[in-house]
Amino acid sequence: MHLLHKWSCPWGSDSPPSRARLGEYGELVAASYLRAQGLKILRRNFRYGDSGELDIVCREGDVLVACEVKSSSSPASGAPMRAVNRHKRELLRRGLHNWLTLLRRDDIPTRFDIIEVYLIGGQRPDIRHHRAAFGMREGSAAW
Repeated sequence: MHLLHKWSCPWGSDSPPSRARLGEYGELVAASYLRAQGLKILRRNFRYGDSGELDIVCREGDVLVACEVKSSSSPASGAPMRAVNRHKRELLRRGLHNWLTLLRRDDIPTRFDIIEVYLIGGQRPDIRHHRAAFGMREGSAAW
């Protein structure tokens, strides 16, 4: 059974939430979705040094997965994943590199996923999971 079957956005369509609340709720929904897909959540909101924040760090089998969560309260505003531009990808790469440095390992298979969460007031969240959205080097994977 899908863990999100009873979820709905806690705000009405006439009163969208603040960006901060939208982002926090989107990350909560994404983490629940990933658990339902069998991934093990290792950490949320990881930040170390001057790197970008990794919204969710998880594991799928032997693969370490860094997930960037992008939420939207309106499908008319375009795909949220488009906000993960070159600069943001570089920050995320630094964040994952710092995670691996803390582990003192550089031989772990990794990937970057982007999870788009559409949160329309009163409706069930619509989740789009883009696996391997980009790689550790610019141009190594594309969406």
